[in-house]
Amino acid sequence: MVFGADKLPEIARGLGKGMRTLKDATNDIKHEITKTAEKNGLDTSITKDVKKELNKVKDDIEDFTGSVKRKF
Repeated sequence: MVFGADKLPEIARGLGKGMRTLKDATNDIKHEITKTAEKNGLDTSITKDVKKELNKVKDDIEDFTGSVKRKF
């Protein structure tokens, strides 16, 4: 698909808004799961460990994509 230069800002805004909505929904779900687990006395420490590992992977990906972006 080819878009004109006048449509690109509109498309970018739409994508940004969609990504923000998805992120907010994901955060709401994680919060509800954690709250319910704590209320029922379940161990939530594993979620912290998983989050740390995900952040490490995210940082690695950002480091890699940053070097690729700089080459362009």
